[in-house]
Amino acid sequence: MSDAIKHECGIALLKLKQPLSYYRQKYGTSFYGLNKMYLLMEKQHNRGQDGAGLANIKLDVAPGQRYISRMRSNNDRPIQDVFARVNARFKDLEEKDPEKLNDVEYLKENFGFTGEVFLGHLRYGTFGKNSIESIHPFLRQNNWMTRNLVVAGNFNLTNVDELFGQLVELGQHPKEKADTVTVMEKIGHFLDEENERLFRIYKDQGYANDKISHLIAQNMDVAEILRRSADKWDGGYAMAGMMGHGDAFVLRDPSGIRPAYWYEDDEIVVVASERPVIQTAFNVPMEQVQEIDPGHALIIRKDNRVSIDQIREPLERKACSFERIYFSRGSDYSIYSERKELGRLVVPKILKAVDHDLENSVFSFIPNTAETSFYGMVKGLEDYLNQWKFDEIRKEGEGISAERLEKLISVRPRVEKIAIKDAKLRTFITQDDARDDMVAHVYDITYGTVNKGTDNLVVIDDSIVRGTTLKKSIIRILDRLGPKRIVVVSSAPQIRYPDCYGIDMAKMGDFIAFQAAISLLKKHGKEDLIDSVYRKCKEQENLPKEQVKNYVQEIYEPFTDEQISDEISELLTPKNINAEVKIIYQSVDNLHQACPENLGDWYFTGNYPTPGGNKVVNRAFIYYVEGRNERAY
Repeated sequence: MSDAIKHECGIALLKLKQPLSYYRQKYGTSFYGLNKMYLLMEKQHNRGQDGAGLANIKLDVAPGQRYISRMRSNNDRPIQDVFARVNARFKDLEEKDPEKLNDVEYLKENFGFTGEVFLGHLRYGTFGKNSIESIHPFLRQNNWMTRNLVVAGNFNLTNVDELFGQLVELGQHPKEKADTVTVMEKIGHFLDEENERLFRIYKDQGYANDKISHLIAQNMDVAEILRRSADKWDGGYAMAGMMGHGDAFVLRDPSGIRPAYWYEDDEIVVVASERPVIQTAFNVPMEQVQEIDPGHALIIRKDNRVSIDQIREPLERKACSFERIYFSRGSDYSIYSERKELGRLVVPKILKAVDHDLENSVFSFIPNTAETSFYGMVKGLEDYLNQWKFDEIRKEGEGISAERLEKLISVRPRVEKIAIKDAKLRTFITQDDARDDMVAHVYDITYGTVNKGTDNLVVIDDSIVRGTTLKKSIIRILDRLGPKRIVVVSSAPQIRYPDCYGIDMAKMGDFIAFQAAISLLKKHGKEDLIDSVYRKCKEQENLPKEQVKNYVQEIYEPFTDEQISDEISELLTPKNINAEVKIIYQSVDNLHQACPENLGDWYFTGNYPTPGGNKVVNRAFIYYVEGRNERAY
């Protein structure tokens, strides 16, 4: 994606099912769990580069021994920083007494991060400051082992104000109004109540207090705690947690908006946001990695019992399609296939844009994430040419000359690597007053690949959100090659609406598709529609979220997708460009065809899977009209 967007976070949870000595004997290391967590987190670094955190719980430790370890970092390289600081302790031991590194019981008694349950998190700071206090996992401490709680998640809730009010009604006094604190305290409250419920039962049965603690750990109803906690959550979430005694869980939202995959064998139970990460870290086939069902929780008990429990009533599956287009790792088998299909399906629009003149068209991609859709686009072009060759040969029949036949067979798409991304240069773009000049040089081009004045130059990107980099950099440098026409292709549909489930797209005015619609309304004398939609949104401002309708969809209704794309082309064409510029987008129908299991398309259609989404989009439009440069959630 040429527009940099911060987005979803990543989680990794690992439970070691065997004694620590088992891994030492089989794998030759006392740090099997720690090493696997590093792999699980590093292989998901695409999901978060603003911060990272790791927590660990030791099972069955004696009173007085620390059993929860946590390390967090907002360093420039947070994953490496976390593990460097954790491992520094063991390096010191290696220098002083290396034999102790083989004694897993000694390590467990004397060093942190040598327990059996791990929870890791990678953060993109979509909201709030990137302070160390904002980095997951979060820890809620208590002297009772079974009341300790560690939570980390890939989530965003749309109704934090409502949930905050519920906490106050419960008698709590939360330290801040943020969804992370709200989630932590909500689960913590019902964890406390479950402890008290079980304590009363066993106390009435005559058990001593120390025995009661063990009974609570054995019989805690984790599923019921989650049901009571998540009852009113509105948003997308994959919520992971560990209790101090060793139970763990991962809860997925009812619409399946945010992803969560898991795998279990005799040695481990593991959960991650990305399927190929588990495949790579544990060398298991794709078929053995399962998805946590929407509205369900994977619950891992201290004694290794594993269950899938329904927590919320599942809704229509609306797993995020934008994640498939861009955010997830492209090494996943399904995602790789889907991205190629997105490129293939947009070919008819590309052919129309270049007047079917493939002889004078050069095809490329905007690095780096659009490369997979580019392969699909090339495959679609090849399929088109094969059919064209077949028709031409059949039309000329047996009288076709060898020279003509050879010429037909040799026709193929002209594919070149046009744009080269200078990753090092991008890190220097920090000051607003110098940004425009620097952005113009983020990409370099391969000279001599285009015939000046005669060739169309077609480049595919995976999505176009704001179009800033296109206008200020990419189109300008492509124009230096001298094409007669520049066609920029988005493998995703037009992004028209804000996200409120974890991707940093919160302001209506940022979207080039929205800017184009507003521009068209003004050109066609339909500005009254803007006022009408604003009034409808304001009238709903204080309604319960369940009664709110997305009226912002009316802004786009007077125009076809093609009209909006043409207006986007005009808005993103820089001054003093010689080539004609045309920007084309994927259709929503093709998106659904390419990603049939991930139908969450609210960015493109405004069809939000939760009531809170409608409230957020209306608020975003109100803020736009009122000139308030604020996030809508």
